[in-house]
Amino acid sequence: MWNKLFFYIGFFILLFVLFYLALTKIIPGYGEVRLPVLNDVQPFLFTDQEGKMISQKDVEGKVYVADFFFTTCKGICPKLNTNLKKIYGEFKDEPDFRIISHTVDPETDSVSQMKHYADSMQADPKTWLFLTGRKDSLYRAARLSYLLDDPKNNEGDIRHQFIHTQFFALIDRSGQVRKIIDGLKNDEITELAADIRVLLKEKAGARHFSNPLSGNNFQ
Repeated sequence: MWNKLFFYIGFFILLFVLFYLALTKIIPGYGEVRLPVLNDVQPFLFTDQEGKMISQKDVEGKVYVADFFFTTCKGICPKLNTNLKKIYGEFKDEPDFRIISHTVDPETDSVSQMKHYADSMQADPKTWLFLTGRKDSLYRAARLSYLLDDPKNNEGDIRHQFIHTQFFALIDRSGQVRKIIDGLKNDEITELAADIRVLLKEKAGARHFSNPLSGNNFQ
């Protein structure tokens, strides 16, 4: 009697495992942790390291990582971009992935300066974009689109402000911010790679739940 009971229990456990594995194959993303929607990226227009105008339309349907830095930084920026280069190396052949690095010092970081820096990183402009433009537009994107600095700071005089952030934003195919990553933490960089794979499986326009506590907690 007990042998039969254990047999049936084991049989149903095996069926459940096989059913779950089948679902993970049939339904993309099934069984994976869903990332909440933190914000929507607003329209933008900047210039990349090749002198090409780049807007949100150029990343429609793409998964991308956004960050903000400046080329003359001797502090955290080299470490941040070294970590981004790991992500670039892993996904550079993925046609639906991009990295967008924005300058926070456009007075220094001209197109030619960004080109020089991008070349030093051996970055293919088809995958890794280095953008410059108007300071107010760049800072508005950092704060109001990507949530990488307190949005309230945008109410002050931009001329006397300077953003220096260690965080990256992960954006899905629908132009939605799905996660904020600490670019100095190796474990979060490892998680970022896994999250990118999850978002690459999602279809553009997919509906996701929002996180009502995200995006505005800069206490």
